[in-house]
Amino acid sequence: MTKAEVIDILEQKHQTLYEWLVDHPDENWIKGPEGKWNTGEHIVHLIQSEKALNKALRLPKFYLKYKLGTNNRDNRTYDQIVKRYQERLADNPGVVANTSKNMPPITVSNKASYLSELDKEKKRLIKKFQNWTEHDLDTYLLPHPLMGRMTVREIVIWTAYHTEHHYNNLRSNY
Repeated sequence: MTKAEVIDILEQKHQTLYEWLVDHPDENWIKGPEGKWNTGEHIVHLIQSEKALNKALRLPKFYLKYKLGTNNRDNRTYDQIVKRYQERLADNPGVVANTSKNMPPITVSNKASYLSELDKEKKRLIKKFQNWTEHDLDTYLLPHPLMGRMTVREIVIWTAYHTEHHYNNLRSNY
């Protein structure tokens, strides 16, 4: 996928989620299936995930190369990334991202601020992503706790799917 295609799919997945959330009743923002995250916690998790990625994209490239090496394989496609992520989730049932183990309080009154924060993180991500060259997107690696090392391009593609994954979960269970 080109940079423009990655940005388009990231925007599309977020827009689909936002449109669903607008129609989602406020009282359901704080409700969820027994033992599962409520709607607000899903959104906070997406915020935390994108914040972590934005922080990683600020690291100097020489540091990424030193800590993680550089890419020595072809990039995975969107479908390959999705398949691998689904396999990893199936192999690790009940896994919860470290950043999301301590959720802040979720109330109806903080819904708008969390939705705004998710939009800001997405915009930051797109801006940072646009500043990388096509070559560097395929060269430098970032760690993913479940997927292992991924190129910057792949992890941003994964972020688009991650948004879709949570949207699908919300749509079918909430």
